[in-house]
Amino acid sequence: MATVAVTDDTFDAEVKNSDIPVVVDFWAEWCGPCKQIGPALEELSSEMEGKVKVVKVDIDQNQQMAGSLGVRGIPALFIFKDGEVVSNLSGAKPKAALQKWIEEAI
Repeated sequence: MATVAVTDDTFDAEVKNSDIPVVVDFWAEWCGPCKQIGPALEELSSEMEGKVKVVKVDIDQNQQMAGSLGVRGIPALFIFKDGEVVSNLSGAKPKAALQKWIEEAI
C-alpha cells in the first residue's frame, strides 16, 4: 500500500478513526530531509501493509493539524493508535531506525 495524502479535512477519518495504527509524516515539498525519508516510508508502507498505515500531510497546504500537534520542524512523524498519539519522532532517520521505531510503538 502506498502512502496516503491526508489533509486537515480528512485527518480524522484517515488517522484518528483508523482501525490500525497510523504513521503520520508532516512534510513539505521544499524540505530536503523530508524527501530523503520519503522512499523509506513508501517501502515500510508496503512491507507493513495491514499492520500500519502511512500517511503524509503537506504542512504548506494543511497547517491546522500540524499546529495542533505542536509541529515546529519537519520532517515530524507521529504514530496514532486508537485515535491517540503514542509516539513521535523528528528529523530524518534511516529506514531501519524508522522501522524499529514503528514496531516498538505498535
